[in-house]
Amino acid sequence: MQYTSDQLRRRNQSLWTPVQAVAAAIQFVIFIISVGLVIRFFATGQGYEIATVFGVTKVLLLYFMTVTGMAWEDEVFGQLFLAKEFFWEDIGNLLSLSGNTVYLATLLLGLPKEIQMIALCVALATYVINFAQFARRGMKSARQKRASAAAVNHQMAQ
Repeated sequence: MQYTSDQLRRRNQSLWTPVQAVAAAIQFVIFIISVGLVIRFFATGQGYEIATVFGVTKVLLLYFMTVTGMAWEDEVFGQLFLAKEFFWEDIGNLLSLSGNTVYLATLLLGLPKEIQMIALCVALATYVINFAQFARRGMKSARQKRASAAAVNHQMAQ
């Protein structure tokens, strides 16, 4: 899917575009750290508390990104959620929200630490799927932006 010229203009002018970009970078760093902390927990039995802090931070950041992403989607596509142009990304986000919410539920229910960490692994795996979708869209969008700029430059040169 390519953006229409109006969608591209709205995306480039949206306050939410840089908010999403910065939050996504922070979320990726937290994801990497979380993976390391979960591996440490399963390998040594240590680090449950810090893995939990990072896991919960990751979930809260996902919720933040979902809300701000809905504002972005409304600005760019005129629909808060499940706009046809962003449908599959939103489905991926719902999958990730589900996995991450299950992790939070294991914490709130006080399930054994091992179960919580398994749920965190599932949550982190759903993030990978969601991240791959957004990375793919981001690369396509960057190509479209470069092609659009090249076309404008070509027209100006003539």
